[in-house]
Amino acid sequence: MSKGELTRQRIVEQAASIFNQRGYAGCSMQDVMEATGLEKGGLYRHFSSKEELAAEAFRYALKRAVKLRTTDVDASHGAIGLLRSYIARFVETPSDLPGGCPLLNTAIDSDDGNAVLRGLALEGLRHWKARLSAVVKEGIRGGEIRLEVEPRRVANTIIATLEGALMISRLEGAKTALRDAQASLDTMLSEISSPELARNEASPRAS
Repeated sequence: MSKGELTRQRIVEQAASIFNQRGYAGCSMQDVMEATGLEKGGLYRHFSSKEELAAEAFRYALKRAVKLRTTDVDASHGAIGLLRSYIARFVETPSDLPGGCPLLNTAIDSDDGNAVLRGLALEGLRHWKARLSAVVKEGIRGGEIRLEVEPRRVANTIIATLEGALMISRLEGAKTALRDAQASLDTMLSEISSPELARNEASPRAS
């Protein structure tokens, strides 16, 4: 990377934490200047506007969050096992970016505000739904998941349950809601499993 590219990356990384904590309206370019130690001219040399910087900061924050929650997830136990691993990682591994989940924060912050950020949040949501739906489809093809199961519905249920529980957990300052959500989703995954898989899972417990 060139010196200019490194500076731009440093700005994005530091701005991501500020935007994620304060939201678009609550973060000013002055805040970013103070965090980076750059003058106004130095900052605007890399970003033409606050909106451009906020968009790049969100892309960085979301990519970081996705990597944290998907890298090295155990995929050795089939589709149902992979979905359980994704859920467990979400529950057990909080975002390492100050402010929490960037998708949840940006979706709420931009709901009736910044159209660019709202579009990016929607794109991030669609990618998440697509990843989960693909796992469900693979489970159906492999005979692990019942044929009548709708992948979109499973993906929506997982995301809505986890993000809603995350909001409650943050307000309450405890993981109770997240663990309750994990238990409920575990029940749902058992219900959509094929009868043969359900019997195989039950056998070790029965013995």
